[in-house]
Amino acid sequence: MAGELSRAEKIQLLRLARLGLEAAVLGQEPPILEPDRRTPALERLACTFVTLTESGELRGCIGGLVAEEPLWLDVQRRAGQAALRDYRFVPVQPEELPAIDIEVSVLTVPAPLAYDSPDDLLRKLRPHVDGVVLRLGMNRATFLPQVWQTVPEPERFLSTLCQKLGAPPNAWRRVHLEVETYQVEEFSEPELKAPPGIDPSAARPTA
Repeated sequence: MAGELSRAEKIQLLRLARLGLEAAVLGQEPPILEPDRRTPALERLACTFVTLTESGELRGCIGGLVAEEPLWLDVQRRAGQAALRDYRFVPVQPEELPAIDIEVSVLTVPAPLAYDSPDDLLRKLRPHVDGVVLRLGMNRATFLPQVWQTVPEPERFLSTLCQKLGAPPNAWRRVHLEVETYQVEEFSEPELKAPPGIDPSAARPTA
């Protein structure tokens, strides 16, 4: 999926995410991207995750697995949600904003992964390539491909994801879980040296 977005589009998305983050934390409405600034890639329906870090430590991460909004709007909304609605953290405070970095992950559509046994599932996983979704009944949990960097062993990756799902760590060995995989196109402010905010000519305030 690499290369689907141009550098300019990635920077645009990071700037929109920054505005969404700041607006949420300050209790304001974010600006709306002008129609003539919306490329076909930014207008397509897409699922994203926005990850916030502060001094290299996770500060919030929220996203979705069902594409319901244009890419540019989804990124902007997720940034605000990551700041205020990640239950693992207290809401981001205004004084923290200068120290926070933003990473955006644009997902492909999750696809079912068929497997015959726990060992077959291990063989079919692609560390550092695939994000993984586990489903058990009405419950669902996912790890982005970036999680492989901290949990590189497939067995532990699945066990930790099961815990996130609210199931025992060995559930993936005991129950035939529904499994989906996806890939991401990821980019961040530090990587692209994206300046904070956005060119005022690229957005208009909401009414």
